[in-house]
Amino acid sequence: MVQYNFKKITVVPNANNFIDIILSRTQRQTPTVVHKGYAISRLRQFYMRKVKYTQQNFHDKLSTIIEEFPRLDDIHPFYGDLLHMLYNKDHYKLALGAINTARNQIGRVAKDYVKLLKYGDSLYRCKSLKVAALGRMCTLMKKLSGSLAYLEQIRQHMARLPSIDPNTRTILICGYPNVGKSSFINKITRADVDVQPYAFTTKSLFVGHTDYKYLRYQVIDTPGILDRPFEDRNIIEMCSITALAHLRSAVLFFLDISGSCGYSIAQQAALFHSIKSLFMNKPLMIVCNKTDLQPLEGLSEEDRKLVMEMKAEAMKTVIGQGGEATNDEGVLLTMSTLTEDGVIAVKNAACERLLNQRVEIKMKSKKINDCLNRFHVAIPKPRDQKERPPCIPQAVLEARAQQAAEKENRKTERDLEDENGGAGVYSASLKKNYILADEEWKEDILPEILDGHNVADFIDPDILMRLEELEREEGMRQVEDDDDFEMDGKDLTPEEQEALAEIRKKKSILIQQHRVKKSTAESRPTVPRKFDKSREFTAKRMGRQLSSLGLDPSLAIERARSRSRGRKRGRSPERGDAMDVDTDQSHKKLRTRSTSRSRSVSRQPAEFVPGSGFKDSDQKVKAIKLAKKSVKKRNKNARRGEADRVIPNLKPKHLFSGKRSIGKTDRR
Repeated sequence: MVQYNFKKITVVPNANNFIDIILSRTQRQTPTVVHKGYAISRLRQFYMRKVKYTQQNFHDKLSTIIEEFPRLDDIHPFYGDLLHMLYNKDHYKLALGAINTARNQIGRVAKDYVKLLKYGDSLYRCKSLKVAALGRMCTLMKKLSGSLAYLEQIRQHMARLPSIDPNTRTILICGYPNVGKSSFINKITRADVDVQPYAFTTKSLFVGHTDYKYLRYQVIDTPGILDRPFEDRNIIEMCSITALAHLRSAVLFFLDISGSCGYSIAQQAALFHSIKSLFMNKPLMIVCNKTDLQPLEGLSEEDRKLVMEMKAEAMKTVIGQGGEATNDEGVLLTMSTLTEDGVIAVKNAACERLLNQRVEIKMKSKKINDCLNRFHVAIPKPRDQKERPPCIPQAVLEARAQQAAEKENRKTERDLEDENGGAGVYSASLKKNYILADEEWKEDILPEILDGHNVADFIDPDILMRLEELEREEGMRQVEDDDDFEMDGKDLTPEEQEALAEIRKKKSILIQQHRVKKSTAESRPTVPRKFDKSREFTAKRMGRQLSSLGLDPSLAIERARSRSRGRKRGRSPERGDAMDVDTDQSHKKLRTRSTSRSRSVSRQPAEFVPGSGFKDSDQKVKAIKLAKKSVKKRNKNARRGEADRVIPNLKPKHLFSGKRSIGKTDRR
């Protein structure tokens, strides 16, 4: 698990942006309206709140910067030295210290001005103190412009650093420039490191990951190192030195024995001896690369002697880990990244050496003693000198022998294929394992498709005869069903015939009742007059029908005529042709007189009727209103279609946005 993720550090704004962010937030999040008519305590509280809120925002922002940047003294020494070498630890600490100082000074400024605001005696005095407090805070922030810009550059560079876990299984590749380190990491991992035929192509650390025995290993490609004094090495070389010094890893020292990198074996050996102090307590392997250009056996005597000296130094790490001096396997390895000859062997040897070392360290720790105390291996002691061989029943031995014989005698399809000409000549039979009544039937040739038909559908020779039987049986069943439905009663007893006659009588009565019910006026739709062209539905006809039923049709005919007769505006016989004169008769009586006498007058909904459950007409009106109101929403939803869009609440934009800036108050 990677402990240090520098990509999550928050962006550091410059001084002007910092001030804009804080002041705009104060303007939005605090009240903005104040009048000189307010009480002085309210005015003081208004401006004290603005000063305190601004100070708190500055404090939170600056605290976030200080806490998210890593403390060089608290992180792993590898990252501490790497950041010191890249960014200069002193400048880094000075920038964070300046931000911490500004945070404390802003807190003191806010505290002092809040004390002064407690004794402000007017609106003008309180506003002036608030402006002065915010101005001093902004001045302190402007002084931090250099530190903020420096920290933002560091943050951007740290976000591009590789995510290296110092505590996991690590393989470190080092050596002169252009000896094949990046090509090797590209072969064994999914990393994509740039490879070019010139020195110092790799200018920083690159990380890849590989698997060995179901464990994940971290492979680090370091920039090339030159053989020169420590003080003369540049930042690119110091990245490699830092990784070698602080990471617990297996070290692969790459050696270009062909000399195509531009450096001789003597120069590479000198570099090895100058940095061998960094290899202490680490599994070390010498990897001779580019054997496709120059094999190890073809080296000169002097070069071979230098390689053997480096191998002897690498053997000391094996002895230091508890190995034997005679076991030089996995110390000097050869490979070629161009032809990929020996690449996987080098990776496996490095992973195995590193795994053995980590296991050995854990076995020597105190924690393993606590675990070993829980284990107890019981070794039984012989009680006498008598031999007691294991007793296996004879039946079990025979069964084992039979299984072994069957296993030897049974031939697989691969064996049969090899015996009969191999692949392409021998064709395995899929029919030999069929379970049939006769073994001779297995190889019978039976076509699946014949004359465009599926043979399996016609495999039964008696299928036509069976089809005729089924059709005959189906015809007989249909005849029986018809006989049951059309029962003539010839073969029935007198009692069964009487029961059948009773059933048929009840059935006819039910049919007649249904027809009568269907033809009543209630169920028959009303025919409008415009469709009654033939005048079939008349009052005379209705009177004849009612008279035939023994009813008096006069009332019904009179009611029908009164409904069909419309209200006409005519002269009243009492008024005649006389002129309109003022009389004592009220308009209500005139309206009543003009109404048709035969027209029925319905009761008003709000009219009070004794016994209806209401105290008076007002209470009834109120009840009717409540009833209408209760069903209004339900009726509205029932009538609403998919085209009725509802916008429940309309608010102007300024009610949703923040505080408005200085300017027009008309939002239109």
